[in-house]
Amino acid sequence: MEDNLEQHASDGSNSRNVVLGLLIGGLAGAATMLIFAPQSGRRTRSQIRLKSSQLRDQTSDVIDNAIEQVRSETQNVKAGVQEKAGQMKQRGLDKLVEQMDHVSGVLDTGKSAIKDA
Repeated sequence: MEDNLEQHASDGSNSRNVVLGLLIGGLAGAATMLIFAPQSGRRTRSQIRLKSSQLRDQTSDVIDNAIEQVRSETQNVKAGVQEKAGQMKQRGLDKLVEQMDHVSGVLDTGKSAIKDA
């Protein structure tokens, strides 16, 4: 289970790095486009809007995928925890029955000893 948590943390870090890379790359591209653009300001602003929209869509897709991965991994961890809890509960019940049988046997032995005395 710890491996799952470590993997989950690693996946989250990777997703965050991808989003950060996309944002920084988009900003660097937009700045470069502004500096070296041999065109009118209106056309440049239009291209910036278009690129910003594309970057926003890409970032949204990456975030949606990361969220889906987190949900899936959370479900896997939850199922594992529930399974382990069920196993522990059953072990506890088995031990309880075993101890009850032992106590019952001791009581029967004690009763027999008292009757024989």
